[in-house]
Amino acid sequence: MNPMLRNILAVVAGLVAGSIVNMTLVNLGSQLIPPPEGVDITTLEGLKASMHLMQPKHYLMPFLGHALGTLVGAALAALIAVTHKMRVALIVSAFFLLGGLTMVFLVPSPLWFTAADLGLAYLPMGWLGHRIAGGNRSW
Repeated sequence: MNPMLRNILAVVAGLVAGSIVNMTLVNLGSQLIPPPEGVDITTLEGLKASMHLMQPKHYLMPFLGHALGTLVGAALAALIAVTHKMRVALIVSAFFLLGGLTMVFLVPSPLWFTAADLGLAYLPMGWLGHRIAGGNRSW
């Protein structure tokens, strides 16, 4: 298979796998740590209206979903890629970072969560995913 095509497929596979992990953990989070009474987290409007009721414990599973989804996606992409494994892993994490930035603008969250999420859950997890997949520091 053409190396460029395989690298593109690696990015797509990483995005799909990471998204599955992310959504599984985020959805599981509302079952493990129920939202405050009367809060509707099934719609964007309901989530926006109730963010002021959320406690720090309600941010744990979204953070883990973002971080572990990115980690799994980047690691898988680095494993599948033929060349430029670090670059492929970071491309996957950059896509997840764009999703995180979008959510920051769509749903207000505390500054501490925004900083932790954007600073720790995406690019560092992409780098770590590459390292877990056996990558070295070469681009």
